[in-house]
Amino acid sequence: MISLETFIRRAAERMEQAGLHFGHGTDNALDEACWLASAALGLSPDFGPEAYSVVLDDEQLSRAESLLDERVTSRKPLAYLVGEAWLAGLSFEVNESVLVPRSPLAELIVDGFEPWLADEQLKRAVDIGTGSGCLAVALAVHRPGVEVDALDVSPKAVALAQRNANRHGVADRVCCLESDLLAAVAGQRYDLILANPPYVPESSMAGLPPEYRHEPSLGLVAGSDGLDLVRRLLIDAPAHLNEHGILVCEVGEAAEALQNLLGEVCELVWIEFAHGGDGVFLLDYPSCLAAARHLSGSGLLPR
Repeated sequence: MISLETFIRRAAERMEQAGLHFGHGTDNALDEACWLASAALGLSPDFGPEAYSVVLDDEQLSRAESLLDERVTSRKPLAYLVGEAWLAGLSFEVNESVLVPRSPLAELIVDGFEPWLADEQLKRAVDIGTGSGCLAVALAVHRPGVEVDALDVSPKAVALAQRNANRHGVADRVCCLESDLLAAVAGQRYDLILANPPYVPESSMAGLPPEYRHEPSLGLVAGSDGLDLVRRLLIDAPAHLNEHGILVCEVGEAAEALQNLLGEVCELVWIEFAHGGDGVFLLDYPSCLAAARHLSGSGLLPR
C-alpha cells in the first residue's frame, strides 16, 4: 500500500514519460495526476494537503491505477474518461460528442464584462457553439438575472447542454436549441453574443496532439484559415445585437488571420486574461456593424 502523495507523484512521472498532452482542464502532469486521483477515489478536486498522507487500500489503488492506465494507453482527455470537467468553479457532464470545457471566456463570466458592458445592461445573452453548455450555464449561475440561449448545430450537444442546465438548476433561464450559428433565433436581440466556434485551420489538425483527435472535428476545424464560421457569424451578428451590446468570440490560433482581415476595418479589442488564454476578441455594436458590412461586400446591412 502507498500514500496518495506517492501515487500522485508516480502517476505524474508516468504521464510525462508517456508524452501525454495537458490542455483539457490542466496544463501539467502533476495537476492532471491530482485530478485523476480525486476522480478515481471520490475526493473533491480541490482536496486539501491533509489528504496526501492517506494510505490507499488495495481497492483504491487498483481503481486509480486502472484509470491511469486508460489515460496513458488511450490518450483520451481525462474529462472523457471520468465524464466530468470543471469550468468557472462548476462541474459539467461531458462526453465525446462535445469539446472538453477549457475556454478562457470563463474568466469574463466570473469577473464580469466591464468596462465594455455593465452588469445592469446584461439581461439577455446567446452562447453560440455551446457544446456541453458550460459557458451558458456558468453565465446563468454567476449572473442570476440573465437569460441565455444556448445554441449548437449538434443535437447530441444540445441534449447534453440541457442536462447540464438541469444539473445546476438554471433550466428556466437557459434555453438550449439546435441551431446553425444564429439561424434558430431569427428576430432575437441580445446584450451579449458569446461565441466559441470552431477555429482550427485544416492544415493544423494533423499537428495536434492525439488528445485533440478524440474531440469532435465538428467543434474544431473551420476551413483553410480557421475563420469559415467566424465570417458568417460576424455578418449575421448586427441583426442580433442591441446597440449597447457586445460580441465576444474566441478564435485561438486564427487570431492573426482575423486581425489581418479586419484590423483596418474596425477596432478589434483583444482581451488579456489574468489566468492565461488568448485569441479572444471583442467588438461593440458599431465595430460589429463595420465588420459585417466589410465581410458582406455590401455597403449597408438591414437593421
